[in-house]
Amino acid sequence: MLAARFIRLSVIYAILGMAIGIYMAASMDHSQMPTHAHLNLLGFVSMFLFGIFYKLYPQATEGKLPVVHFWISNVGMIGLVIGVSIIYSGNMELGERLASVFSIIVILSMALFTKIVFSATRQN
Repeated sequence: MLAARFIRLSVIYAILGMAIGIYMAASMDHSQMPTHAHLNLLGFVSMFLFGIFYKLYPQATEGKLPVVHFWISNVGMIGLVIGVSIIYSGNMELGERLASVFSIIVILSMALFTKIVFSATRQN
């Protein structure tokens, strides 16, 4: 179930990222390239890889930590993408504040995922 949640959201993020890319190409305004990149890499690629890991290691989905990982990785990514978008829309001060806070949440989610990976793949 957790694997499917990550994978389902990842493809939604992919569609949103592609839509931004298509908009930039059509409008010839590429100012949101960093937003597009963050959404595709953190939203699609990372979430998809998280989902694959949880599918391959179902024991990793046990307990509360994987659910916490799901929520903080998504909240962090969405907040970071919004912050980056605001930066490249011209409000540097607000965007940098948001991006700074949410980038810390993103790295915390990766640290938590690292703990989950090491625990699930430990050989006894």
